[in-house]
Amino acid sequence: MAVEVVYRSSRDLERLFMDKAEADRHDKMLELAEMLSEVLQKAVPSLNEQQVEEVGIYMAKNRDVFAKAFKSQPDALSELINAPAQAVEKAETAEAEEEAPVKPAKAAKAAK
Repeated sequence: MAVEVVYRSSRDLERLFMDKAEADRHDKMLELAEMLSEVLQKAVPSLNEQQVEEVGIYMAKNRDVFAKAFKSQPDALSELINAPAQAVEKAETAEAEEEAPVKPAKAAKAAK
């Protein structure tokens, strides 16, 4: 019987990760998304809960681009503006697949 170590983000109990660093990154991204959502909800009360959550997660996933833009490089946002909608969706899907745990193939038992 093999033992497999998996990690779980404390903010997303349904997702499992094979690497602790990966789980930590996901947890930090969700923490940022949560804080962004709270700020956005306060700034724009007309947004519903789902919209606020989606925008918060989008901004958290693209925090590097937004950070550049906030540091007097607004042109950095063109990276997100010029990306085709399908490419953005594919990138988000690919990221979700990367974060999903991948079970290693079981090694064949040696003949006795």
